[in-house]
Amino acid sequence: MGKPNFSDEFKRDAVAQITERGYPVAEVSQRLGASQHLLYAWKRSWRGKCWRCRSQERTLPFQAER
Repeated sequence: MGKPNFSDEFKRDAVAQITERGYPVAEVSQRLGASQHLLYAWKRSWRGKCWRCRSQERTLPFQAER
C-alpha cells in the first residue's frame, strides 16, 4: 500500500475545516482519513498564503490613489 496522494483542493478544504469552521484537528483527521501530523503540516504550509494562488502575494484589482 503506497502513501496517499492528496490534491491541493483536498488539503485546502481540510485546513479550512480547522481554521475557518473551528473543527478539532482530531475530528477532521478521523473523518478525512489523513493523519493529524499531515493536517498540522498542511495548516503550517498554507498559513498567510492566498488560497487561490497559493502565494504570499495578494494583488488587489483596484488601488485607491493617495
